[in-house]
Amino acid sequence: MHDTRAWARQWLQTPRNLYIDGGWRSASGARTLATVDPADQSTLTTYGVANEVDVEAAAAAARRASRAGDWPRMARRDRGKLLQRIAAVIRDHADELATLESLDNGKLLRESVEDDLPESADVFDYYAGWVDKHYGETCPVGHGFINYTVHEPVGACGLIVPWNFPLLMACWKLAMALACGNTVVIKPSEHTPLSLSRLFELLDERVALPPGVVNLVLGDGETGAAIARSPRLDKVAFTGSTRTGRAVLAGAAASNLKRVSLELGGKSPNILFADLPDRDAAVARVYAALFSHKGEKCSEPTRLLVQRPLYDNVVAELAAMAEAAVCGHPFAPTSQQGPQCHRAHFESVMRYVELGRAEGRLVAGGVADTRGENANGLFVRPTIFADVDNSARVAQEEIFGPVLVITPFEDEDEAVRLANETSYGLAAGLYTADVSRAHRVASRLDAGMVFVNRYGCYDFATPFGGFKQSGHGKELGRHSLAEFTRTKSIWIAL
Repeated sequence: MHDTRAWARQWLQTPRNLYIDGGWRSASGARTLATVDPADQSTLTTYGVANEVDVEAAAAAARRASRAGDWPRMARRDRGKLLQRIAAVIRDHADELATLESLDNGKLLRESVEDDLPESADVFDYYAGWVDKHYGETCPVGHGFINYTVHEPVGACGLIVPWNFPLLMACWKLAMALACGNTVVIKPSEHTPLSLSRLFELLDERVALPPGVVNLVLGDGETGAAIARSPRLDKVAFTGSTRTGRAVLAGAAASNLKRVSLELGGKSPNILFADLPDRDAAVARVYAALFSHKGEKCSEPTRLLVQRPLYDNVVAELAAMAEAAVCGHPFAPTSQQGPQCHRAHFESVMRYVELGRAEGRLVAGGVADTRGENANGLFVRPTIFADVDNSARVAQEEIFGPVLVITPFEDEDEAVRLANETSYGLAAGLYTADVSRAHRVASRLDAGMVFVNRYGCYDFATPFGGFKQSGHGKELGRHSLAEFTRTKSIWIAL
């Protein structure tokens, strides 16, 4: 491994550009943005913001590539080989990509190295295996006809990815879209464009994708809005906040009524029943499920519901873990939690922390960590509020940071009621030694994913997505293929 931090410093000297129709170009407007290191708030680099003209140029390139040229005529297995090539390129440059990921996001380098980068590569290999296995069926209609269905690519897809898992979420969407034969215009968050910009450099240099198949635009919400309303795009897949998801839906509806899939926010409950099999292990897993990646995960279990006999001990044990946690630079091996991604988000988290003081009992954290080398960074101490009423704002609104609220419950019915009293429905968890209760409660929880005795288990073969205001549509697994294809019914008269 070469000195990736020295390499990154050199790489960052060049402002980032857009990648459209197989080539790099500057944004057509004069507006620029900076990406900032949240560990010390220094500027990392600047980039030109794509405006509507740029987005339409990218969308036009994607539409042309989806309808003519080499891409739509390519054999499916050859398309699969290209996805495998992308996976190999990511692995070859994992150290560079992980460094950039932690620089502008603030997550621990080991989280980028051990979690994000392997999964970013593996998802391309997974979908490479699907490219020649997603096909239609015949229907025995009789009456002198044969009917069969085919699954076609949707066409040109707009992909908008968030700042909490910039590369991984981009790779999920890219792999799904490309496996189904689509072309894409993708936009990272304005706060975290680095890793995806580097990936596009590698795609340009080392993967022989036809021009227009993949296009990269950089920018903020205005750029995302232009993607949502572009008449040249056939679908938008968005991951982000529920508020922005509503705007994406509105833009899609106001333009060409394009298809939309949304993976949005959450306020996920985690239920600890008194009969849980191993309290110490469960408490450790509860802590890790929330406070890893500095709490910036849509599916994180931010509401902990604890049955009364366990309540006081669980609160005390979690508080001790939080107080012992080390906030520090993402590249420091002793750090257990990095800074929040950007200043506006840091300030939002701190406002919720202050609100929590009025709505619950503070048992850990509750302050920014400005000690020593953290003085100029966006660090929030792991924060825990106990005795929080389920109607409190900190129990109902997505905070998206290292803040846990704990509420006691008496019995199973109350636990299910409290868990379901939310406008979100992304995920839920429960810990119990009673297998009948596990099945019973899982079926009653109004969430798209339910984890029993181990919160946050994921596999590319299983669907990811929620209910209610957590969005609609599924990512990962075979279920996601329906999001990126359209089914055509064909009748043949005999």
